[in-house]
Amino acid sequence: MKQTELRLSKADRVVLDGFRSKGVHPAREVNRAHLLMALDRGVAEATICRVLGMGRTAVWRTRAAYREGGLEFALHDEARPGQPRKYRTNEEAEVVALACSTPPSGRKRWTIRLLTTAARERPGLANVNRETVRQMLKKRLQTLAQADVAHRSDHVRVSRPNVWFAGALCSAV
Repeated sequence: MKQTELRLSKADRVVLDGFRSKGVHPAREVNRAHLLMALDRGVAEATICRVLGMGRTAVWRTRAAYREGGLEFALHDEARPGQPRKYRTNEEAEVVALACSTPPSGRKRWTIRLLTTAARERPGLANVNRETVRQMLKKRLQTLAQADVAHRSDHVRVSRPNVWFAGALCSAV
């Protein structure tokens, strides 16, 4: 394997020593710090890969990132955008409003399954699933709790969709 040199500045060495010895950092970042220090000391890439359990491409990319953008760019990951939202805010508000409305005849309160069935009849929510409805309501309940509108004692268990009733959300609003 061809070895390409990498020389760190004195300031970068000091930062890396502190980074490796102090604080709590993600394992990937600590491994990159170890990798940069090893490359600076002239350790062979094959040895670095074996000791740190990294692939050659990780070594190459970290070295290239250091040369391109410096130490911070080489150590830290870029923020990832995540999966795009499937439903807009107004569609989520529609589900919350539905949960606050009067339940169907013959029912005392809304359940997640009933809400899902009713939401699927609305435009833009034809393919909404039960878990998505639960998460929409949970997110709204957490927002209300943070805004000090709903209090912790008002919360009903949200993790079990068959047991949780949407009535707790409406009473908090």
